Amino acid sequence: MKRSEFHKAAVAALLTFCTHVKSIPLECDPEYLWFQEEMNCNNIIHQDNFTHTNSTGCSGLWDDVNCWPHAEVGDVISKQCPMFLRVKGTVRRNCTENGWSDPVPPYMLACGSMNGIVHPPSDMMVASHEYFMWVKIMYTVGYSISVISLTIAFMLLCVFRKLHCTRNFIHMQLFLSFILRAVFIFIRDAALHNSQDYYHCESHPLGCKVALIFSNYGILANYSWLLVEGHYLHSLIHLCLHSPRKRLHWYISFGWGTPMLIIIVWSVAKYLQEDEGCWETRSRGWIWWILRVPVILFITVNLLFFLRIIQTIISKMRAPDMIGNEFKQHKKLAKSTLLLVSLFGVQYALFTFFPDGINILTFQIWNTIELALASTQGFVVALLYCFLNGEVQHEITRRWRRWRLKQRVHGDARLHHGSLSQSGIPLTQISLLARVNNIS
Repeated sequence: MKRSEFHKAAVAALLTFCTHVKSIPLECDPEYLWFQEEMNCNNIIHQDNFTHTNSTGCSGLWDDVNCWPHAEVGDVISKQCPMFLRVKGTVRRNCTENGWSDPVPPYMLACGSMNGIVHPPSDMMVASHEYFMWVKIMYTVGYSISVISLTIAFMLLCVFRKLHCTRNFIHMQLFLSFILRAVFIFIRDAALHNSQDYYHCESHPLGCKVALIFSNYGILANYSWLLVEGHYLHSLIHLCLHSPRKRLHWYISFGWGTPMLIIIVWSVAKYLQEDEGCWETRSRGWIWWILRVPVILFITVNLLFFLRIIQTIISKMRAPDMIGNEFKQHKKLAKSTLLLVSLFGVQYALFTFFPDGINILTFQIWNTIELALASTQGFVVALLYCFLNGEVQHEITRRWRRWRLKQRVHGDARLHHGSLSQSGIPLTQISLLARVNNIS
């Protein structure tokens, strides 16, 4: 196969792949731009044939990659890499007595070696794409289940006024942080998916950067409110929470304010030092550590709270004067949060300190487990803090019995109203209540 034919086949394979994977705007479509380049070159060659009818030298040439105008023998023509390849490089051809020379350097080196532009996608790239698509479906389902369950739990704690207290208010903030985390991740994925249309143009809309900012903020806020939960439980266990309502204001400032300050610093650093793509790149490691260091601190402190709580509960269990009811009270208080902190605190620590230099298979397995646990974490939180909470179950049962009682009272009232129209005897509230008691 000739070299030019190989170039044409390689570029065609790339452009066909890009076109079928994603429908992109014409101004960013490499196949469309390639076709336009060829059309323009043919027009130039057609005009040169009329202008240089009797001249010697090299006639115009379209080599399936670049357009070479008419040149005289001995001329050296330099051309930039074509627009549709979106890379920088220069290629030269000499006009000899035998015609055009081969391009120097070859297109593969000048225009294709930077990012493998003129190479068709390999089997590994296709397999990696399929893996990430499967993982995305998996954690989308997990986050959807978490959002639904957390929304129901949040509404239950809002509706039942008897459950309004500092502890449940902190739970509600934790629910809200999980909901925002999931929603912002959905928005981020949609924004990054749509911004794929502009990658060939090296132009990324502002919306994808804003979506990534909110997504990172939701993740940081989630970690900070997990730390608030750990601190609040630690304070209750050690009886050092003197004024819960006053401390609640500090919790709100820390839970929502601290992530805001961190994300502002990260955004400024990104804009000034690494304003690339949709800000999802990590070419400058120190900018990524602006987000990673606070997360590591949140996880570490939360684990310390967990270990301290475990130590306190074990010491109380071993105390000779331990009263059974008091132990049950501590157990009831710590049951929901201890399971959460122990399960997800350890998980966060494992995934946070996992080394970066690992093979692809290990990364895929580890990443799948992490995303599966993280996406369903909100559901587990709603289950522990709401659906399995004795106070919530008691309030739901009480409301259900009250609703059933009202239905029975209204039904009995309609029955006596029909009797009243026949007998003319007035129905008093006392007789109605007596009737209800007899029915009960």
